[in-house]
Amino acid sequence: MATAAIYGLLASSSFVVGVVLGLVTNPPRRLLAVIIAFGAGVLVSALTFDLMGEAFERETGVYAIGGFLVGAVIYVLADAGLERLAARSPKRTGRDPQDVVPGAAAKPETPEVAATTGLALLVGALIDGIPESAAIGLSLHAEGRGLGIVLLAAVFLANVPESLASTGAMREEGRSRGYIIGVWAGVAVVCVLATVAGYALLGGLSPGWVSAILALAAGGILALLADTMFPEAFEHGGRWVALATAIGFACAFLLSELTGSA
Repeated sequence: MATAAIYGLLASSSFVVGVVLGLVTNPPRRLLAVIIAFGAGVLVSALTFDLMGEAFERETGVYAIGGFLVGAVIYVLADAGLERLAARSPKRTGRDPQDVVPGAAAKPETPEVAATTGLALLVGALIDGIPESAAIGLSLHAEGRGLGIVLLAAVFLANVPESLASTGAMREEGRSRGYIIGVWAGVAVVCVLATVAGYALLGGLSPGWVSAILALAAGGILALLADTMFPEAFEHGGRWVALATAIGFACAFLLSELTGSA
């Protein structure tokens, strides 16, 4: 359990790195896109060969495929609902970092709308972060530290540009530093708890349920990649993101082989 908490803290520390960078710098969007693509490539390798591979080793068929599809459906439904909530603010058109209207800082909004939008942004970040964090805990219980290191690297690389871009968008909206830090501190705490919960969930479960939970995390991560990470990376990075994704995939696969988790 302590190991899961440490891994969760390390993964969530990337939110802090992204927020700090977002408050003091303004990095080129192309660089962010390349980093996002690299992290996405790492996640593709981890969810394919490790999470789904382990799920099928424990229980083939309906448990693994069913859990995988349920994970994707949960992400899509939650994301759609949160986007509608976030779009109630005159400052935004959706919950993603780039969904900020021009001149957002000058547009007034009621305290109720501000609270609703902030909650949507917070929960939206959690919907992105919880499957990844839970997968780290799941992997530690299922396969040990080898796979946990692969997922830790992937999640860290994915979280930095996400929190950095979101911090920049919040600044454009006129949000205070305290507001921004508070939102992402909440995300970090919940993601640490998700890592510990992911580790604890596998204790005493049947092979079928273990398979379903591993696959559920994989389905949520793949939906996140298709919905957010790949489109955002390609929009700002162009064709270079294809190479960055391939390099990320290759690095994760090699790390899996070296740690004996593939």
